Amino acid sequence: MLLSIWGTQSCSDDGVYELPNAKAGLQNDLIKRSVGPNIVGSVIEFAYAVAQLPSEGNISEMMVEASIEGATGTWLENKSFDSNGSVEIGGAATTDGKITKVTFTKDTSAATLRYVYVIPEEAKGKSVTFKFSAKSTNGQNIVYNAGPYMISDMDMVLDLVAKDTEDAYISIADMKVYSAAEAAANPSKVDLVYLYRSSPANFGHALVAPNADDKYLPGVSLPSGLTNGTKLMKAFTVRDQQLARLQYGVYVDDVDLQTIDFTNAPNFITGMMAEYGAWVETADGTYKAYVYVNAVTSTTKEIRVSIKRLKVK
Repeated sequence: MLLSIWGTQSCSDDGVYELPNAKAGLQNDLIKRSVGPNIVGSVIEFAYAVAQLPSEGNISEMMVEASIEGATGTWLENKSFDSNGSVEIGGAATTDGKITKVTFTKDTSAATLRYVYVIPEEAKGKSVTFKFSAKSTNGQNIVYNAGPYMISDMDMVLDLVAKDTEDAYISIADMKVYSAAEAAANPSKVDLVYLYRSSPANFGHALVAPNADDKYLPGVSLPSGLTNGTKLMKAFTVRDQQLARLQYGVYVDDVDLQTIDFTNAPNFITGMMAEYGAWVETADGTYKAYVYVNAVTSTTKEIRVSIKRLKVK
């Protein structure tokens, strides 16, 4: 159970802990579980708790109404968890537009349900609010309003795989990887070329702008028309949690991309390794991005990256 919906903890005068006195009436509380920027396609997650004295009745319904309809995958848990496991307290949640609800089928006087809101494209750059509510069999109703929560203007894509001499052409504009033939058909969209060279030793895995000096594109025959002068800066410790999906509590947000300065940035980065990253600005200045390296494989000459991107003009 969340926080103190049953009452306030107390101690007697001699310092001995005493059980709190439960409050009468329907009570509720809420915790936002997700952290970091709210990006289209990612989720905002809550735990919503409702309780009342068993002698007063049972919960009949728990519901969430979002101010902007969630994307496919938005759901409300229909199970209540305790130290003995879980109990299905109602049928599967139903969603009708902005409203997701669970109708209880078991006598339950206290429950904490998870709510997961999948951020839709329609919410980009806007704020979203949520109205959590519950009903009791004794006729009581209760509401908890949450938000507003700002939705980022960033776009995000996970786990793009680039391969040296094959699918080696990365587009920040399109957030995808192109083959040589696709790059030739879309030359203005290609911002980065991936390549791996074992010699010299410090070259390794590299991300290079198409207009870079040939010495940073050894053995590469660029498809016709690739000329973008992309700017790059290497980052060693920016292990963004949403891109890395590891234990790090680091997040690249809109302000980071809005304010980073590429004035003296080069057009190549060599020696890239797993958990490194690259700040990127496209040649026309339309986009700034953070490219995180999830993995590199030298034997197959591959790199796996995840990207956050912001349109800045």
